[in-house]
Amino acid sequence: MELQYRDVHGYRRAFRRSGSGPTILLIHGVGDSSATWSHVLPQLAEHYDVIAPDLLGHGGSDKPRADYAVAAYACGMRDLLSVLDVERVTVIGHSLGGGVAMQFAYQFPDRCERLVLVGSGGIGPEVHPLLRLATAPGAEHVLRLVGTPPVRAISRISAPVLRRLGRLAAGRDVDYIADTYPALDDGTAREAFLRTLRAAVDPRGQVITMLDRCYLTEGLPTLLIWGAEDGVIPVQHAELAHEAMPGSRLEIFEGAGHFPHRTDPDRFLRVVEEFVKGTDPPEYDAKRWRTLLREGRPGPFEVSSGS
Repeated sequence: MELQYRDVHGYRRAFRRSGSGPTILLIHGVGDSSATWSHVLPQLAEHYDVIAPDLLGHGGSDKPRADYAVAAYACGMRDLLSVLDVERVTVIGHSLGGGVAMQFAYQFPDRCERLVLVGSGGIGPEVHPLLRLATAPGAEHVLRLVGTPPVRAISRISAPVLRRLGRLAAGRDVDYIADTYPALDDGTAREAFLRTLRAAVDPRGQVITMLDRCYLTEGLPTLLIWGAEDGVIPVQHAELAHEAMPGSRLEIFEGAGHFPHRTDPDRFLRVVEEFVKGTDPPEYDAKRWRTLLREGRPGPFEVSSGS
């Protein structure tokens, strides 16, 4: 599926779109692009109108000096959907895109029909140590080397060892992650990557959490998908989110890492399609939303300090 483009606020936004029917919005993670959904997008498009954007600063979208916080990304999704004449969506977010998806559901509840989080950020402070290191001063000089041919060659040679190291080396996902390195050769892409990462992570871990607002998903069909061997965001975050989100469903993919939609696309498609077909989108009720906010009912969970 070829990239399409629309200008929003003067910036070029790239996206892939195919199919017809109820709309599904697919949001990728930091440093990635809409290509991450290539294993599942064509099949989803057989039954749905599927939109997979490249977030601002990623892929084929412009990479300006701009606001790369999750709230800004959520607004960007709202604005792109408006330009495309789409009112309501089932939103599926992976990694950072999960944080954007949660923020979208929080900021625009009238436009969200269902929420699917895949190895999502925005739940607890724990995150892969290399992402924490990448937020430190001077990290841009190291990242400049990451996409060079010698470093990519070393990554390929050492891949079998890294897989055996498991979570510390993002074991199962090392090949796919290595394939994204070349994008960091470009200075504007590298700067956008760091701005995005530093808006969500610092040397102590993730700095944003939606756990305090998860009670607002009550009545919103919510599905959590996680790889049991996720080396980037631990599977324990799935349990935390499941406990905090009333009525949510949890699917753990054994043998999968941080990209279950790529590791086991057949199961991913089956789970997502069963979820969409088996749930009804809620009607937005502004009065009920205000009541939930006034009551402010956090779930029975604890947020760790991240130290």
